Amino acid sequence: MAEQQQASIKNEKIGQVVSTKMTKTIVVEVSRRVPHPLYRRIIGKRKKFYAHDEQSTARVGDVVRIVECRPLSKLKRWALAEVIRRAAQVAVQPAELDVKI
Repeated sequence: MAEQQQASIKNEKIGQVVSTKMTKTIVVEVSRRVPHPLYRRIIGKRKKFYAHDEQSTARVGDVVRIVECRPLSKLKRWALAEVIRRAAQVAVQPAELDVKI
């Protein structure tokens, strides 16, 4: 009898980081386009997922891949797998911050 090795296929999603204010936690917004149930017009739906980020590598605006994992807290059931694309960091010059009246 040959043993079959099951590849663990975990649910994964790709989305954009919208918040990194919590320690070791990021909020990822996943967008998808679906037809309206009655009118069949394509509409955009989005949902936020809380994901575990152990090294705090993700920043706001990054496109990331998250994978399903065991419950880590009341809301966290996802973990950061990889950062797909980094967000462009815009540097602000100190002179632009001065308020002139």
